[in-house]
Amino acid sequence: MMMRMRGRYVLRVFMSAKHMTANVAVEGRVVASASTVEHTIREAFEWGRSCNAKAAAAVGEVLAMRLKTEEPGLGVGGGVHFDVEKEIEKKGAESGAIVLAVVNAFKNRGVKVFTPGNHN
Repeated sequence: MMMRMRGRYVLRVFMSAKHMTANVAVEGRVVASASTVEHTIREAFEWGRSCNAKAAAAVGEVLAMRLKTEEPGLGVGGGVHFDVEKEIEKKGAESGAIVLAVVNAFKNRGVKVFTPGNHN
């Protein structure tokens, strides 16, 4: 039996005035997700206040851990794809620290983040 190659793992970050959600999807299917809506993250940080980057880092860490649990093979030469510059442009410069906090949390947890022009 031949194993079918999976598509790219793509990191997605969504923000509203009150909450933030990040997930990783492959071929349109969400494989792991984390959000400030979750009780444990919501209670630890005051979203919408001065702790935005800290809450985003927590979301990123939780998501990275969940991803490594759901897709353990991802750590062997794999990673997630994310266009940091495009996301900051779409969400606004003031959201840059929040987006970067998620990316840095992934890197700190040992999940590679591939950006355009950086595929190794």
